[in-house]
Amino acid sequence: MTRSLDLPALDRVDTLAQELALLQDTGKRRIAILGTRHVPVVSVHLVELVTRSLVQEGHSLVTSGGQGVNAAVIRGAIAVDASKLTVILPQSLERQSVESREQLDRVLHLVEKPEHDDLPLVEASAFCNREIVSRCDQLICFAFHDSETLIESCRGAEEMGKVVTLLYFD
Repeated sequence: MTRSLDLPALDRVDTLAQELALLQDTGKRRIAILGTRHVPVVSVHLVELVTRSLVQEGHSLVTSGGQGVNAAVIRGAIAVDASKLTVILPQSLERQSVESREQLDRVLHLVEKPEHDDLPLVEASAFCNREIVSRCDQLICFAFHDSETLIESCRGAEEMGKVVTLLYFD
């Protein structure tokens, strides 16, 4: 017997209902946006556009301070309303690149993690991403299929019951 409509697996029904309810919800959300440092140029503009739109709608954003996607989120949010942005760093401000520090000077709500300065950046980033996810209602993530830390952050967010949107560049 053929089916004309593919139904979602039973374990996805709750997630689908949650996502549909979120689309209909006009309330303001706290949205985390994370992503890779290596971003195609056209995609940088897309991330900035999405960010500006979310802030214009009144949502608060949380991200980290790295280059690539996170830097695009910072630029987009600051262009509309810097008070709607919180940036959580994986380590202290001094451990960030010079160009990152110049951008981070304009961030009103900046959280540093100097206690992670002795950790490798990958490990500090994983801790940072978990904190960012814990502070949000929804996670939007831009990654490549081999972006292990980001994909693991998405899994953790799903386990916490957050709505997760994972977009791949490749």
